[in-house]
Amino acid sequence: MTDANAQIKDTVTSNDVVLFMKGTSEMPQCGFSSKVAGVLNYMGVQYKDVNVLADEGIRSGIKEFSDWPTIPQLYVKGEFVGGCDIITEMTLSGELDTLLEQNGVSFDKEAANKIREHNT
Repeated sequence: MTDANAQIKDTVTSNDVVLFMKGTSEMPQCGFSSKVAGVLNYMGVQYKDVNVLADEGIRSGIKEFSDWPTIPQLYVKGEFVGGCDIITEMTLSGELDTLLEQNGVSFDKEAANKIREHNT
């Protein structure tokens, strides 16, 4: 196991929710990362943000780790959930709420409902 792989595995297993993204939760560096971080921030989800731009090993390693070619990547309780399009769809369908609830991750249900109301 490479150092990057070990670091990624440790990060996703030691945090309930992890977002591998370009930039940080407060300063996203791409539109897709900004969209997912914005959803999580608005819903009040506590998560670990990992800026893949700060470490090339993590940036390439996360794509191998998940077998997913794009960033951002969201993990909940150590499991890969998806990228921007999947998280957007899950948010609008209510699946993200269900996933978070099933994994004991707190979030603002009212905020999640507002996202859906404004996107129908």
